[in-house]
Amino acid sequence: MTKLDLLIKAIGEHKKLFIQMHNSPDPDAVASAFALQYLLLQRGIESEICYKGEIEKYNTKKMIELLGIKPKNIVDIHYMKEEDFIILVDSQKGNSNVEDFIGNEIAVIDHHPIFQKVDYYFEDIRPEIGSCSSIIASYFVENKIPIPEPVATALLYGIKMDTLDLTRGANPLDLDMFYMLYKLSDVENINKIQTNSLQFKELKAFGNAIKNIKIYDNVGFANVDVDCPDSLLGTISDFIISVKEVDFAVVYSTRESGIKFSVRSELDNLDAGKIIHDVLIEVGNGGGHKTMAGGFLPAANLHIIGEIDSFVEDRFLEKIRYAMEKCG
Repeated sequence: MTKLDLLIKAIGEHKKLFIQMHNSPDPDAVASAFALQYLLLQRGIESEICYKGEIEKYNTKKMIELLGIKPKNIVDIHYMKEEDFIILVDSQKGNSNVEDFIGNEIAVIDHHPIFQKVDYYFEDIRPEIGSCSSIIASYFVENKIPIPEPVATALLYGIKMDTLDLTRGANPLDLDMFYMLYKLSDVENINKIQTNSLQFKELKAFGNAIKNIKIYDNVGFANVDVDCPDSLLGTISDFIISVKEVDFAVVYSTRESGIKFSVRSELDNLDAGKIIHDVLIEVGNGGGHKTMAGGFLPAANLHIIGEIDSFVEDRFLEKIRYAMEKCG
């Protein structure tokens, strides 16, 4: 049986099914949900795509509009019940960026490391893959299901964005799926989606990051100072890691609910996911991949850490030194 067959078996005869993305979904999450919804429909199973928060990035909104994707915010779904089934894509139950909806999370398809063991009916978690879109694309190949142009375009863009044009954490599967999808996609729509990806109001956050950047032994820190959307924080983190003198980047934003972190690493011996997990283990939560990760420190714990910048710099540098010494 293929992975898709096993997923269909897990769903069984259940009537109501939702595909849940992580909060404030990015292109990889949106593409994965959109493609999975199409796959399930080919097997006679209807589903709704849902999420919490805002779709923040302009190019994600443009992707949704151009490709006819129809995600629903949870605030508009008043009919979800405890017995309804949920499939998580590009996310896992218990992660800080995934709201625990009232439905039953019976399945997960993701490419992030496992930080909390959950007994799903179906599980396909592959941390070695650079994009969840690549995993979903492989389901089409395994089951010999033709991929319509809008779905192929979404999946291609999802891989492109999560692997930074195949330069970050890309696996042979990402390369194979990217090549296959490129021939099936509307490249003109890809260009439309990625053009003008920044909005004017986001420039202030970039300006603050540039103004506040500090570099210690190739570790770059940037306090954005403003309540910065998660997706923009990741974009700024990508920008900081592109600086020649920076091999490990920590970008953070203070908001009413706490402090949000985005971390990037270009060093094989510094695992971004493990380091932020260790930094926040007693005061918040964090995790992710070797090259890219995120975390959150709740406002309720701010009194524990003292001055924010000092805590962030001291704790990260401490864990980075420990990791370097451990590797010899």
